[in-house]
Amino acid sequence: MNMITKDTLIGEILEINPDAAPIFLNMGMHCLGCALASGETVGEAAEVHGVELDGLLAQLNAMV
Repeated sequence: MNMITKDTLIGEILEINPDAAPIFLNMGMHCLGCALASGETVGEAAEVHGVELDGLLAQLNAMV
């Protein structure tokens, strides 16, 4: 994976780097193992959880 974007699936991120889980947990996304979470994009998660997208992407890309 080159870069995480708003369209990257959360499941893909966690598969490549499970250490990214705390970022999602800290934003209030506590059901990382459920089917909806793994098929949800970063952009969708940010919107649903009221998280600023650019900051979230910066955190995730810093880990890649």
